[in-house]
Amino acid sequence: MTFTKKAGLMGAIGCALMAGQATAADDVFINPEWANSAWYVGGNVGQSRGNIDDVRLIRSLTANGATLTNFTADEKDVGYKLYVGKQLNQYFAVEAGFFDLGKFGFKSSTTQNGTLNGEAGFRGANLDLVAQLPVSQRFSVFGRAGMNYAKATTRFNGNRLFAVTNPSPSERKLNAKAGFGLEYKFSEALALRGEVERYRVNDAVGNRGDVDLFSVGLVYKIGRPAAAKPVAAPVEPAPAPVVPSVAPAAAQPPVEPAKPVPTAEKTTFSAEAVFAFDSSVLRPAGKASLDDLLSKVQGMDTDVMITVGHTDSIGSAAYNEKLSLRRAASVKAYLVSKGIDASRVYTEGKGETQPVADNKTAEGRAKNRRVTVEVVGMRR
Repeated sequence: MTFTKKAGLMGAIGCALMAGQATAADDVFINPEWANSAWYVGGNVGQSRGNIDDVRLIRSLTANGATLTNFTADEKDVGYKLYVGKQLNQYFAVEAGFFDLGKFGFKSSTTQNGTLNGEAGFRGANLDLVAQLPVSQRFSVFGRAGMNYAKATTRFNGNRLFAVTNPSPSERKLNAKAGFGLEYKFSEALALRGEVERYRVNDAVGNRGDVDLFSVGLVYKIGRPAAAKPVAAPVEPAPAPVVPSVAPAAAQPPVEPAKPVPTAEKTTFSAEAVFAFDSSVLRPAGKASLDDLLSKVQGMDTDVMITVGHTDSIGSAAYNEKLSLRRAASVKAYLVSKGIDASRVYTEGKGETQPVADNKTAEGRAKNRRVTVEVVGMRR
């Protein structure tokens, strides 16, 4: 692959990244069963660096009594890889792919104006086992170990070609490879990877070394199920006020008017209807829902308002608790901005500890992602 083509591939990946970032905010992680067993495809591009036993090469150039007057090595190029993989579960996957690590060369000159230049390129196929460790819902670290079957193509030129038995040798060898990296999920289907890999290689003339590939790329999981629309939780009706019975005026003396009766009203909102995914910023629709709640409690002497955030079980318990508390606090801030006394509004974050449905299904998880607002006061 020429440098122009490689630059074009890098540009295409950059465009895909911007498109992924633009759609990530509205994406919802509701299909973990699919994501942990899906097939996926991907591609990476980056810089490769070779280390192909220069000491042994210099020794061969000076083997017949010649003195080395100059030796320079070009050990950097652009490399890429394309791959297909299968998630075995949340923590392990298997990947098979094709790679091109680029070309690496040297230029040398010895006494009696002898020059010898060489270039070696490496491309082939690999099979890896990938181990993944989720850090949060979007971030994970991973490591890989496997084998690479690489073809090394070497070419020599210069006026010392008499010292080379074959000016264009090639060789295929099976060697080990390993690597590690980070992954960021834009959505359940699209992710960005950055990784470092080391390929063990042979250069077709008896030299052995390593090629390191520092790359970034995109991974796309195939066959994602359509996301179901979130359903707002039903609003619990307010209990009817209790009115004491009054005997006829002729039978009893006049009775003072009934005193206001304590009333509690509780409303539940779907988290997706109120907030963007993985965010505590109120959407316009969420503000409208809270405005509607405030209109319903007009005429009530409010004693306490309690906002409680809840999440599903995806992600760590600590992260979910913090997210639920942030959402409760965001609701409080909006209520205060509408004139509610801040000292009367309390917030709680229950995280994933109080599910109302089964977290094993998408519908159950949607019901568990909720915010409740309870108003306690006296109706006039």
